[in-house]
Amino acid sequence: MKKVNFIHLRSKLPLLLLVFLLTFSTTIYSQDAPAEAPTEASAETAAGAGGDVAAGETLFKSNCAACHKLDKKAVGPALRGVGEKYDRDWLYKWIHNSQALIASGDAQAVKIFEENNKAVMTAFPALSETDIDNILAYVDQPKAEPVATAGAETASSNAGNDGGSVSNTLVIAALALIFLLLVIMLFLVTNTLKRIAEANGVVYEEKEKRTPVWKAFVQNQFLVLVLSIFLLLSAGYFAYGYLMQVGVDQGYAPVQPIHYSHRIHAGDNQIDCNYCHSSARKSKHSGIPSLNVCMNCHKNISEVAPETATEEYSKEFYDGEIAKLYKAVGWDPAEQKYTGKTEPVKWVRIHNLPDFVYFNHSQHVTVAGVACQTCHGEIQEMEVVEQFAPLTMGWCINCHRETNVNLATNEYYAKIHEELSKKYGVEKLTIAEMGGLECGKCHY
Repeated sequence: MKKVNFIHLRSKLPLLLLVFLLTFSTTIYSQDAPAEAPTEASAETAAGAGGDVAAGETLFKSNCAACHKLDKKAVGPALRGVGEKYDRDWLYKWIHNSQALIASGDAQAVKIFEENNKAVMTAFPALSETDIDNILAYVDQPKAEPVATAGAETASSNAGNDGGSVSNTLVIAALALIFLLLVIMLFLVTNTLKRIAEANGVVYEEKEKRTPVWKAFVQNQFLVLVLSIFLLLSAGYFAYGYLMQVGVDQGYAPVQPIHYSHRIHAGDNQIDCNYCHSSARKSKHSGIPSLNVCMNCHKNISEVAPETATEEYSKEFYDGEIAKLYKAVGWDPAEQKYTGKTEPVKWVRIHNLPDFVYFNHSQHVTVAGVACQTCHGEIQEMEVVEQFAPLTMGWCINCHRETNVNLATNEYYAKIHEELSKKYGVEKLTIAEMGGLECGKCHY
């Protein structure tokens, strides 16, 4: 009887299933390109005096925007449609000198003064009547309707997408059925051929399996010894590296209770770091700014400009964070006054040195003139603040070794450098040469 090697189809079943998964795992859904948003219609010039809207917008932003908004109350009332609400001659007098009009006993002027908590409006005697007409033409424009997303097109495109996905699903199901039929046919053909061969006196033997690689490896004692030594050395190396990173929080960027964008404040608006962190110039700590510092600006700024938004952080997101600030300080933007109901803000600390380390911000910022970016990175570009430097002992010591002392505006250090130069021949003066590597400088 003839003997032949035989590989049963069952041993290849996992491979067939893998081929099936790789072939049909990705379903491509056709989608129509989103319709472009219609362009915004140009604003209409307000009726009445027929002023220049563009010129009025420029005048409004330079003279009025600090206290007024078009559609919501700020320091003063909203100004949308004010030209249609009041007499034009009366508006000339009010804008030129509101206090004089109030003092004259004008009932309308007194009423507006009382309704706005007796806030004194700045007089604008330099504005001509033409300028005022231009401003009124700008504020009397009808409010632009929000650009509606193409609902019908979206619905139809969604419907099209659904249809496409159903069609693709049917195709995938049909292909899966065909694949299953092929597998069944292979089993039937294999069994049939096996019966025919046995009827003709052919005996099938299962093909001998090779020794698994892992088993051959285990039987080789030299390779096992080498691998064991390699694993022990690798484990020691990685364990040492891991332990050396304990307490090093470089890259740490926690989520704060109120999102604060250094990119917008220190970057786009170029606000000096010391304006908010004023204690860095005269104290050991840089300090967390009081919310009252924020309100110096945000009392009148309740929303951000659209161009400041990004794909990740929308304008609505920033406006919501300003609303959190108002809630924390108890500020009512509609009434423009404090409610007295405050909530603490639980800021998450980012830079945290061990208790046994002494670091003085004023010594570095005021005396040495070290820029904030030296230790904190390009803070003016950070949307979310993270720890830039490792803040390890080695990092500080290297800075003391490499940084030259500024002698241009510091007579005290210039005198020390002169004495060191005479005694030791020192060409440049670093922190290390002034005792900056002594343990007691940072640990006392």
